[in-house]
Amino acid sequence: MTQIPIEVSNFFLAMQAGQPGAKALEGHFTDDAVYVEPFTGETRRHEGRAAIMKAMALGWEMPMVETRIEVLGAKLEGDVVQVQWACHSPSIPGGRGSGTNRFTLRGGKIAELVTTLDGGPA
Repeated sequence: MTQIPIEVSNFFLAMQAGQPGAKALEGHFTDDAVYVEPFTGETRRHEGRAAIMKAMALGWEMPMVETRIEVLGAKLEGDVVQVQWACHSPSIPGGRGSGTNRFTLRGGKIAELVTTLDGGPA
C-alpha cells in the first residue's frame, strides 16, 4: 500500500477521536478549506474552517461507539491523496461502512476534502 502523508494520517487520528480531537482536527485544515460530504443523505459543501468544523460537530451529537477507521488503500498524485477507507462501529447498520476521501493538500494542511460513500451508511 502507498504510504500516506502525515497530514492525512493525523486527520484520521483526530477524526476518530471524536469531540476530544476537535481542536487537532480543526488545525489540519487551511482557513479557506472546502469539505464536500454526503453524510446527511445529500451532498453538502462546506467552505471555510468554521463551516467545516460545524459540519463535523453534527457527527459528535450522536457519537458512534467503538469506532475504528481502517485505511484500505491510498493513491498519491502530486498534492492530491485519495484514500479508500472502512469505518467499523456497531452504531452503523451492518457494523461497517466504506468510502473514499480525496484530500488536496496545500502548505502542509488540507485545502479540500471530498468524501464519497461506497453505498450504505458510513
